[in-house]
Amino acid sequence: MYKIIKKRVLNPTVTMMDIYAPLIANKGRAGQFIILRVDDDGERIPLTIAGCDKSTGTVKIIFQVVGATTMALNAKAEGESICDFVGPLGCPTKTDGIKRVCIVGGGVGCAIALPVAQEFASLGAEVHSVVGFRNKDLVILEEEFNACSDKLIIVTDDGSYGRQGVVTAPLKELLESGEQYDEVIAIGPVIMMKFVVETVKPFGVPVTVSMNPIMIDGTGMCGGCRLTVGGKTKFACVDGPDFNGYEVDFDEAMERSTMYADFERREREEGCNLFKKEMK
Repeated sequence: MYKIIKKRVLNPTVTMMDIYAPLIANKGRAGQFIILRVDDDGERIPLTIAGCDKSTGTVKIIFQVVGATTMALNAKAEGESICDFVGPLGCPTKTDGIKRVCIVGGGVGCAIALPVAQEFASLGAEVHSVVGFRNKDLVILEEEFNACSDKLIIVTDDGSYGRQGVVTAPLKELLESGEQYDEVIAIGPVIMMKFVVETVKPFGVPVTVSMNPIMIDGTGMCGGCRLTVGGKTKFACVDGPDFNGYEVDFDEAMERSTMYADFERREREEGCNLFKKEMK
């Protein structure tokens, strides 16, 4: 069992937890992920490692409450435990030779982008961060991004905080102003990453994207997380989750990500109905 040492609500739908898992904390790096089960009967879900503290033996996870498993996880309190917590899995983000980087994060993807930005900052790289949210109430981790970024731009869809617009607008402005980056790293919704790649392409800057397709076992055996990258089949769990953005078939990835949307919706609705009946 893995104890929840700390729990913090970041916004109405996003929660952060520190889990006591010293072996993973000792080895986990930015870009990698874990797979957890809340209880013995629960499903396995992947969550990106949002930070590791070797001194306390804790691993930080940040998750959006969207389905049955994340609802069950969110119902846990500090001091309680979860059943399984396996990792670190996947390949860490490559940092060699990168001195100037622009990190682009969208929504809850900023939870994945933050440890990457922190890793580059700790290595002495110049870090520019562009992060976007739907509105002010959903903004997360601003203080943490400020601490590790030489330049931080926050945008919201409705203009309720920071600049109004989408992340590609300030990214394009930075590139047009003459900013030279060794790498642009995009982490967020697939559609956002697709347009980040299209924005950067005319400038010839390398782009890395962090893919988060449907995943089950996390070892490359189930094939659920397959992607087409450079015309070849890759598995996000063992070949990624980071890939060359210019080579990813985003349209295929978006189509596959919605395969179970109707099933998930029905399961949520049925779960809510059952819950209501139990409360009567």
